[in-house]
Amino acid sequence: MLLDRYTDATENLKDLYDDKDSLRKDEIRNLSGPNEFKEFYNRLGVIREFHRLHPSEVSVPMSLEFEEYTKMRESTNEDFVNLVDFKDEEGYGKYLDLHEHYDKYLNLKGADKVDYITYVGVFDRFYEISKERKGLEYRKYLEGLLEYLYEFLTRIKPLTDFNLILKTAQKEFQIQWQAGQFPGWPKDKHAGALAHTGAHLDLSAFNTWEELATLGLDRLKSGLMALGLKCGGTLDERAKRLFGTKGKSLDEIDSSLFAKTKPGKKSTKEEKDFEKHQEIASLEAQIYRLAELVSEQRSATKENVTRKQARTAGEKEDSEEEEAESESEDDDDDDIPYNPKNLPLGWDGKPIPYWLYKLHGLNISYNCEICGNFTYKGPKAFQRHFAEWRHAHGMRCLGIPNTAHFANVTQIEDALALWEKLKGQKSAERWVPEQEEEYEDSMGNVVNKKTFEDLKRQGLL
Repeated sequence: MLLDRYTDATENLKDLYDDKDSLRKDEIRNLSGPNEFKEFYNRLGVIREFHRLHPSEVSVPMSLEFEEYTKMRESTNEDFVNLVDFKDEEGYGKYLDLHEHYDKYLNLKGADKVDYITYVGVFDRFYEISKERKGLEYRKYLEGLLEYLYEFLTRIKPLTDFNLILKTAQKEFQIQWQAGQFPGWPKDKHAGALAHTGAHLDLSAFNTWEELATLGLDRLKSGLMALGLKCGGTLDERAKRLFGTKGKSLDEIDSSLFAKTKPGKKSTKEEKDFEKHQEIASLEAQIYRLAELVSEQRSATKENVTRKQARTAGEKEDSEEEEAESESEDDDDDDIPYNPKNLPLGWDGKPIPYWLYKLHGLNISYNCEICGNFTYKGPKAFQRHFAEWRHAHGMRCLGIPNTAHFANVTQIEDALALWEKLKGQKSAERWVPEQEEEYEDSMGNVVNKKTFEDLKRQGLL
């Protein structure tokens, strides 16, 4: 509800700032011109004319709308209580439920057989899986995992724009992919015709094709195959063909010399495989980003599963019985509890026993005038309220500090009288220099300040 309200208000604000009808621009120009007060009084006249024509028009304050939201939140109706649906395993967004994806992971070809707790901690380590195992089933597994994480995050953080987060992750992925730095997907390196290693030949060391022919048929064949050139013919033909590529790039070599596919250029199948690999890597990049956002839930899930597995068989049976009892009690909770004496409700939603009600003194009511004649049930709540905000606010309104002197004082008149008495005692106890400051004359007699000054004026010291 509040999310819909937030979305509507945001869209309205965006439309106002876009100012497609130029009304905002005209309004700013009118108010910032030399006749801004004229524009103000014109608008004031329009408002007065509207209320003159519609005297019974009532403006609904926004507080009523939020009061409706409060009633909906406090309502026991299931439509309002469960505004967001969570599975039992998710604990209202505290934990992850990856059991379905765990089963799919185990069914992947060549997947490591790990337990569920280990899987929760390593489900985003895609770089440990070899490229050859990342096929169609692996892609379906990634799509399901990405969909679950996205849907889970939108439920626990409805105000966050996860589409924007995924777009940012895609941009970062493209940069890493082009540079060949994305984890688990090293870039295939294709070299030119001048600097090669392995079966390639460094032709800069040869000045003529005759020198190149001294290497033999097999070495020339491997050098031609490394460049993708035709490798048949005699020794001289191979040496001339290979020496003709010296100082040239692959694009400068005559296309008739190549065998079938030009090296460095991908065939149609290679291009399709490259696109498939890029799409799979893109899914991995998005899951990497979302996995960072659920790191807290992952830790809580591992602790929760470990705690459940540590329970004995007897504890599991007891918990199952408690769940069954709670379900049966939930069915009975639909009826209004019988409460003729209007007793307080306990943790189970039922009235507490009458003996417990009297034991805690809840049948005794205490009224506090300082708190606005608020009534407290029981001595415990009454004693505790002196340190709470309501009583402190009442004392502050009276201009009296809420100290221990005013404990158990509930009447305004008594509090004011005690405050005046305390102020009188404090003034009486205040140090008065004229009476309490002592002086010593030349004879060693100790007198107060007033007597000392009188004797001094008379010259008797």
